[in-house]
Parts: sequence; C-alpha cells; structure tokens
Amino acid sequence: MKIRFASALTAVLLVVGLVSTATAQRSSDPTRWADAIAAFDADAASRPEGAIVLTGSSSFARWRTMEEDLAPLTVVPRGFGGSTMADVLHWVDRLVMPYKPRAVVLYEGDNDTFYGVAPTKVAGELKQIISKIHAALPDTRVYMLSVKPSLARVSVWDEAQKTTELYKQIAASDDRLHFIDVATPFLKADGKVMDGVFVDDGLHLNDKGNAIWAKAIKSALMEIEGEFELRKASGQ
Repeated sequence: MKIRFASALTAVLLVVGLVSTATAQRSSDPTRWADAIAAFDADAASRPEGAIVLTGSSSFARWRTMEEDLAPLTVVPRGFGGSTMADVLHWVDRLVMPYKPRAVVLYEGDNDTFYGVAPTKVAGELKQIISKIHAALPDTRVYMLSVKPSLARVSVWDEAQKTTELYKQIAASDDRLHFIDVATPFLKADGKVMDGVFVDDGLHLNDKGNAIWAKAIKSALMEIEGEFELRKASGQ
C-alpha cells in the first residue's frame, strides 16, 4: 500500500509540475490548486519538522533532484508549477505551517511578471506571506529568490528585475529575511541570457540549468542553515 501511495503521489506532483502556463494564465483563482495542496497534505505526516520548506512555481516543482542536490540540508519540496505569489499567499498556511520549518525558501515572481502583475503588487503579497509565516513561526527564516532570466521571457526581463529589486529591499528590512541571487549565474558577460540551460520551451531548466540553480541556492543556504544541520546531526 505504501508503494502504491507513493507512486500515486509522485504522479500527482508530476502533473502539478508540468501544468501548462496557459492554464495558469487563464485563471487567477488560487483554488485551482486545491488538488495539489491536498496531495501535499497527504504527504505531510512523512515530512520532518524543523526542516527547510521550498515552495513556489514550476522551477521548484520540476526540480526532481532537489532533495539530493541540497543534501545534507533536509528539505521539504512544495513547488506547484504555474503558481504565482498570490497563490502562495492563499495557501501558505498549508504549504508552510504544518512543517514548523526553521526556514522557508520562496520562488515566485516569474509567472507574475509574465502575466503583467505589477512589481509593487508582487512585493506586497510577499510581505503578507512573510507576515503570516512570522505570526505563526516567529523565528523562521525566509529566503526569497530573485526572478531568474529565461530565453522565453526576455521581453519582460526589465519588469522582472524591478520585482527582484523590491525583494532585495524587503530582505534588508529584517535579520530573519535573506535574498538569494539566482539570476546572475544565468547571465553571460554581456548581460544576455545563457543558452544551453533550458529545455525546449526556453523557460524551464534542463539538467545543466538545474545544476547551476542548485549550486547558487545551496551555497546561500549553507552559510546559515548548514550550521543548524550540523547541530541537529550531532544532537545539540
């Protein structure tokens, strides 16, 4: 039964990760993710408390080697592809709180920018998410990732950078908040987007892209979270 359940859950999460951007763009109703969130709920009991929750859009949902790539950090994958900052805000009580994480890593703003959501609105929703997390978990650290560049979304890159700048300002406002730059590693010396790191859609990362992405995220997390992981391993 456990094997069948795990297989079914994997299938559900795969569909979540591969959901088309067209479907996401047609609807701004966060309840469209109810099935995906229910799948996370069903899996919650098997996840440890005090780990690091990674939630956000398809760049997390499609990152199938996340747990392996971020080891020895203990992480809980909670990406749901095609989501926006407003979606995380709506579901944060179920995406984050049940795990009582010591840290949360958030990747949103990519789809928001593409759908024409103003950077100030995205930043405002981020602040609300942080407030909700800290109301329930005052000591939990929140890491916000910059919007990454992509070949498919060069036309909105200027807006994406405005969104990222607001993230930086938010991160600088509280010692519990941290900013991770995942944009620079994907830019060439001339500032153009690197090629050879995306799948055919020019948006989602291939294995090479995920390796670059993972290195940037792990490096930033290990500076603070690595110490906590070592303490936990040693029983301190």
